[in-house]
Amino acid sequence: MRILLSNDDGYFAPGLAVLAETLSTFANITVVAPERDRSGASNSLTLDRPLILRQSHKGFYYVNGTPTDCVHLAVTGMLDELPDMVISGINHGANMGDDTIYSGTVAAATEGFLLGIPSIAVSLVSASKGNYLTAAKVVADLVKRYQKSAFPAPILMNVNVPDIPYESIKGIETTRLGKRHRAEAVVKSENPRGQTVYWIGAAGAAQDAGEGTDFNAINHDRVSLTPLQMDLTQFAQLSATKHWLEA
Repeated sequence: MRILLSNDDGYFAPGLAVLAETLSTFANITVVAPERDRSGASNSLTLDRPLILRQSHKGFYYVNGTPTDCVHLAVTGMLDELPDMVISGINHGANMGDDTIYSGTVAAATEGFLLGIPSIAVSLVSASKGNYLTAAKVVADLVKRYQKSAFPAPILMNVNVPDIPYESIKGIETTRLGKRHRAEAVVKSENPRGQTVYWIGAAGAAQDAGEGTDFNAINHDRVSLTPLQMDLTQFAQLSATKHWLEA
């Protein structure tokens, strides 16, 4: 099995290294990741300059671009054979609820999905304890399950793993995305040159964390697995919008 790995934390991130080492025991791994931390890059493509692909060591490559650039470049021009799966992560911190819109981790997996390849985004919630091996084992379990019983069509899975030992995980739950409160205000400060600068505020706390959500699964020490789609159409408002235009 051929697996393409990427992330948004950069090719040097510990989560990526653990994931590559774990999956290499049963799959052929190629890593193409950003040269620096590109957290929050979402699905952006670099169109105003050329990209440069460099190799750090065997099987590990890095690109001076976004997570989406990395997967797009690898699948459409670098690899001689298409990967059987694209996996992005292991992200340092959660990608739940509204986070998925901004997440570079999810974006890398999304690009694989849009190119017709089954894809998984995986994040270690909190990551303060650094149980990356837990998340890597969870992904390995999912990949092996997929090998035995593949979906009939390409899938895009968003996986969040509690930052606890693997033995403490209480199962995997299929979830929907929850929702956060609005983000905190930007933090205004002054740099050494006397210029006013602004830091983006922290993400809001969970607002919709009820039963069935990704937040709820994590709160109960379960892995959250949410199938995602790319159709952003608000179907419930199609009729109302039509009437509004015709009024």
